[in-house]
Amino acid sequence: MHHRPKYLAKTFILGFLLFYAEHTMAQDGTIYPLAPPAEPNAILLGTGGVDNQPASETWFRQWGDPMARNITTATLTPFLPETGKGNGAAVIVAPGGGFMWLSMGNEGWEVAEALAKQGIAAFVLKYRLNPTPASLDDFTAMMNRAFTPPTEPSDSTKEAAPASPLRFNLSNQLKDAEAAYAMIVKRAKEWGVDTNRIGMIGFSAGAGLTLHATLNSKTMDLAFIAPVYGGMGTVEVPKDAPPMFNVIATDDFLFRGQFGIIESWYKAGIPVEFHLYQNGGHGFGLGNPNRTSNRWFNAFIHWLNVNGFLTANSVK
Repeated sequence: MHHRPKYLAKTFILGFLLFYAEHTMAQDGTIYPLAPPAEPNAILLGTGGVDNQPASETWFRQWGDPMARNITTATLTPFLPETGKGNGAAVIVAPGGGFMWLSMGNEGWEVAEALAKQGIAAFVLKYRLNPTPASLDDFTAMMNRAFTPPTEPSDSTKEAAPASPLRFNLSNQLKDAEAAYAMIVKRAKEWGVDTNRIGMIGFSAGAGLTLHATLNSKTMDLAFIAPVYGGMGTVEVPKDAPPMFNVIATDDFLFRGQFGIIESWYKAGIPVEFHLYQNGGHGFGLGNPNRTSNRWFNAFIHWLNVNGFLTANSVK
């Protein structure tokens, strides 16, 4: 296993919550309480709880998608290919949600099902989150207070913006990702996984966790990564970093004309494929109607295939 140097992008995590706040407060994005769905295949990772977390795990529905918050117990849910159709590749799927909730449907289960149909063993990581109020009303009010858009300063008073207080310690999330990787390796024979072809895909905050694990974990040795609409800031890339497939849309506020992470991978001499789509916004998952970004998943499968990750004996 390889030691990854500390992730150096100062602003990588800062933007993740902003879209979600706007998304939640939108007129047609009302959130509704949701009874916790059955998760019969979820496997406890045994990584512990969350300090100073008075609330229990609760679920809500927005835009028709199930979402979970106040997650204090991490789990891993396998989505395996049909018998005889697996190709040995495996992917850890990390949903997004600003580290305060997880979009379990749009960026978790649906993606894992699509991967399994391609013969890839997929594993949805329900990682621990930062505490939010127990009441859904209080949670909504908190988001309204925390994410009131700042007044745009005039040209004569513009200065460098102060550092955002919304910086998260991802030690819990990293431990959850490492435990997920270790479990897949341990049960690789049972699940038909080639341990040389375990990758990770993440969405928004999940993209941040994917990169954080790639660059900081001492125990994970990912064969490939796919950050989808994550932060685009510059990072320090280790020599043994895995190939990267990266996706974002120009109308995603996280893009802002930045190519830092792509340039970082390129300058490090590590294979990188980047898809910048005309539209799609943020949080599009597998795709929304009439957006150019809707075919990114097909491109991802093609990339995996061309690079040999869908066949045995591939080498990172």
